[in-house]
Amino acid sequence: MNSGVDITAMQNTDAEAFDVIIIGAGLSGIGAAVRLQRDCPDRSFILLERRESVGGTWDLFRYPGIRSDSDMHTLGYDFKPWEADKSIADGPSILSYVNETADEYRIRDRIRFSQKLLAADWSSERGQWQLTVETPEGTRLYRCGFLLMCAGYYSYDQGYEPEFEGKDAFQGEWVHPQFWPENLDHSDKKVVVIGSGATAMTLVPNMSRQAAHVTMLQRSPTYVISRPSIDGVANWLRQRLPAKLAYNIVRWRNTVWQQWMYRLTRVAPGVVKRSLLKKVREEIGEVVDVDKHFTPRYNPWDQRLCLVPDDDLFRSIQSGKVSVVTDHIESISERGVQLVSGEHLDADIIVCATGLELVILGGAEFTLDGRAIDLANEWTYKGMMCSNIPNMVHTFGYINASWTLRADLIAGWVCRLLNHMREKGVATATPRISDELASSMSRRFWIDDFSAGYMQRRMHRFPKQGDQMPWMNPQDYRRDRKMFRDDPIEDKALVLERAATVADAPALQEAS
Repeated sequence: MNSGVDITAMQNTDAEAFDVIIIGAGLSGIGAAVRLQRDCPDRSFILLERRESVGGTWDLFRYPGIRSDSDMHTLGYDFKPWEADKSIADGPSILSYVNETADEYRIRDRIRFSQKLLAADWSSERGQWQLTVETPEGTRLYRCGFLLMCAGYYSYDQGYEPEFEGKDAFQGEWVHPQFWPENLDHSDKKVVVIGSGATAMTLVPNMSRQAAHVTMLQRSPTYVISRPSIDGVANWLRQRLPAKLAYNIVRWRNTVWQQWMYRLTRVAPGVVKRSLLKKVREEIGEVVDVDKHFTPRYNPWDQRLCLVPDDDLFRSIQSGKVSVVTDHIESISERGVQLVSGEHLDADIIVCATGLELVILGGAEFTLDGRAIDLANEWTYKGMMCSNIPNMVHTFGYINASWTLRADLIAGWVCRLLNHMREKGVATATPRISDELASSMSRRFWIDDFSAGYMQRRMHRFPKQGDQMPWMNPQDYRRDRKMFRDDPIEDKALVLERAATVADAPALQEAS
């Protein structure tokens, strides 16, 4: 992460200052801003958004059928009920929900658009973060006492795309879902979608409605689970109860189900595997080879399950307009994809739905008093702060449940922390780990027990987690609710100081 900006040379430049700055105006950032405005009304704050609009992921991705793979009763905010009929919502509906929230709570007035964070330097002398931000008018500086990173976890500038031999020879359209061409016409075209994740399983049934034929080409299968897009119980309750009460009931039910399902995969993976495959066989067992095309080599929730709303993928396969091929790519030809098995897939359009590129803290360069930080040498504190880095929280949701469940909890905890700091008259909150514990505790990846490629490619650059709290990244909503909402703010690891000093922190290692 090198911004190319000489931070030292800009130290004396005037900078606008705020108590808190939120980075990102997507689902997490807007939710955090609402809580901050409500629970810390005496704090000044703004949001810096690198793009020109609210929405983050839901404004960036424009591919056909873009939707959530989580239900909106848990992906939605806990303070704003989801009131649409479909609980498995499409991208435009989710984007509308985020924008509606920003307007309803008057957050839009606090957003600075086209502001890309390049670098953040903590100044012990000032007790503030100094942010170097790229704007259309040039580089600009901001300062803040507390930095809340809600920039997501993947690069907006590039998606993951393996090297394919012969790609340049392909004479059709080559598309990555993250950068979908606005006027791409796939009517009556032969389409090959490379990938087997959530994006591929969304694209395939949607493109098949107009395409001549769509082939989902996967190197290995993914577990799928089918659910109705309309939650009948939720809609029934909403007609008979106050909206917030109905929403809370369904949200509680769905979080319990998510956590129960995940725990079952950890203790009885074989039972879950048989159940999932049984349902797939009931839907399309006579049409495709379920063992070959829908039976992964790993256990359920070693990677995320893929949601198939209203059986749309199965219906499109049954229609004959979609086929699934499990094979390896030998090369890309002028007319399509040559497989290792010898089969050739003709294509007018190839969609490379091969995943995301993860970035840490929005890809910005972080320093302490001008010293570069190597986050891989630090420890995570409760999965949201980092050892030896003061007054900075980064939001990362669940890999085994809806993202916003944890984003909501983190935002609430930040407000508790800020209010506690004001009551105590302290300026900084810094997680500290003793040398003894750091040397004796086992180091694990920040996201452990999760084999998805997009995580594995970058986990070595994230802070490490240990085997005891608070130096762990919990992925358990029930336990997290207690930790973030009820447990005392102060503990032995979170050091609160009146004077803003971080110099000579013993465990801090400079980036190599």
